[in-house]
Parts: sequence; C-alpha cells; structure tokens
Amino acid sequence: MAKQLEDSFHRKFYYLRLSVTDVCNFKCTYCLPDGYQPTEKKKPSFLTLDEIHRVTAAFADCGTTKVRITGGEPSLRRDFTDIIRTVASQPGITKVATTTNGYRMAKHVHEWRQAGLTHINVSVDSLDPKMFYQITGENMFHQVMEGIDAAFDAGFEQVKINTVLLKDLNSQELPKFLEWIKTRPIQLRFIELMQTGEMDSLFSKHHVSGVSIRNHLIANGWLLKVKSNNDGPAQVFYHPDYIGEIGLIMPYEKNFCESCNRLRISAKGKLHLCLFGEDGVELRDLLADDSQQPQLIERIQASLNTKAVSHFLDEGKTGMTPNLASIGG
Repeated sequence: MAKQLEDSFHRKFYYLRLSVTDVCNFKCTYCLPDGYQPTEKKKPSFLTLDEIHRVTAAFADCGTTKVRITGGEPSLRRDFTDIIRTVASQPGITKVATTTNGYRMAKHVHEWRQAGLTHINVSVDSLDPKMFYQITGENMFHQVMEGIDAAFDAGFEQVKINTVLLKDLNSQELPKFLEWIKTRPIQLRFIELMQTGEMDSLFSKHHVSGVSIRNHLIANGWLLKVKSNNDGPAQVFYHPDYIGEIGLIMPYEKNFCESCNRLRISAKGKLHLCLFGEDGVELRDLLADDSQQPQLIERIQASLNTKAVSHFLDEGKTGMTPNLASIGG
C-alpha cells in the first residue's frame, strides 16, 4: 500500500469526490439557471468505467476510505449502477456515497443499494412544491419525496438532504424542515449560497449566513457531534427530542479549510486540490492502463505539495465552483 495522501500542511485525505458527468437535468437558480449547456459541439468524453476503476484504485491504495459519486446529476449515466459497483469493489473503500437530485431514486435506489451504495444525499431546496419548482425549474417535488421514501425502504438507515439557503425564498422554512425531521432519520444539511464570478447579483440578493441558524439551534438545545476522519465539512447537530439531525456547511467561516480531508476528480479526469478551484491537474493520460498505477499515484502525491492552505473565500476571493452540489458531502 502506498503512503497516506497528505499535503504540506499535514492534512490527510481520506475522502474523494468523483464526478462522473457534468450534465444535469435540473435548472437550479444558484447553479444552472439556463439548464446544462455543453461547452463542446461533440459528445463530451466523460470518464469510462475502466478509468473510474483505475483512479479509485489509486486513491484507495493511498488510504482513501470514502468516495462520493457526483455530477452534474450522476444518475443520468446509463452505467451509474455499474459505477457504484466498481467503486464499492475497491479494497479499503468503506463508504460509497452519491449526491443526486433524486428524480430517479424511486425507480432505481434499490439496485444502487444492492450494488454497494452505503450513503445518499438528495438535493431538496424546499418542502413547498411551488417553491421547489421556482428554485429548481422542475416540477418534480413529489417524485423526489417518493424517492426518499424508497431509499428508506431499500435499507438506508439515514438520508442526507442538501438545502441551499436562499434569503426570501426558502430561508423562512426552518420550522417546516425541523418538523419534517423530528420523526425521520434525515440529516438536513443547510449549505450557504456561494458567490461565483457569474452570479454576483444572485449572491447579494439571496445570501444568508448559516451562523443565524447555528445560533438558533444552540439556543434551542441542539448539540454538536464529533466528526470522524472521512466525514464531510458539515457541522452536525443533534437533539434528544429529534430523530433527525441538522448539518451546516458554511464555507465562509475563517477556519473552514483547517480540517480539509477531500480531493476531487472532475468528470474528464482532472484532479482538483480544492473543491472551489478551477485549475486542475491532468490525470487522464495515466488512466489508460493498469500498469500506469505507480505513475498515477506519484503524480497525485506530488500535486498535494502545491495545495494551498485555504480557499480564501473569507477574504473576498470568489469561488469558482458553480455547482453547489459538489461541496455538500
């Protein structure tokens, strides 16, 4: 086994976010308000099943224990179940998660579970069907809710729900969300809206800090959970009167990056050392053959020496990640 992935600031990386497509069929106001627009005229060349096998094998060999399969919308891949099976088959990978908009869950979540999926996050930005449509551009609220029920039927002990906080849209729904999780094993994760270069006006109009929610939770008896080494960035709170939990993802907090344990692979095979960064390290030329595994691991490890101490969002730097689903893990 290769040595554990570690950067020059002694942060260890146990968690890989693996994008398998850039395509999404929703038109969320904070992400793809005009829908998915391909940047190339020809059909995009996303990672193949063999390439996915090789890259996850390399990370597993370097101590990664958790892989989150993301997009775009990952379930749009026809071979999505095979991707789950491929990732789950890697020795050392103990958690296989995905983040989905949920529209295919009711039909397929049982087979995903059987293929080896252990954790699932669903993006639900409102419990009001009309507001859900306003934010996502799709009238699929009831299908998504059916999918969440199907996930519990399939044997998932907990479903995580990702909700992007939007002032004057869904920010007034906290009481409704709290009532929803009181008797259900749901971890509701509020994600702060991020400022990207293309959406300054949306940010200024709809950004609301997660600090106000955290203060409300603490004042009402919610307690902070301790993280494990392959958990995501959420501050998770529990309450003795609730079956569900609340997670807060607040990338603008000053010390957000101190506990960074995640790296990202794009759908076209680039390694991103920061989930908020645009620049990537090309890996695809080393994914063609199993014999390239030593060079692949060497390139990944060498790249970590250049990872910055922070994303610097708290200092006013604009994030480059347009898809907020990519940070809610």
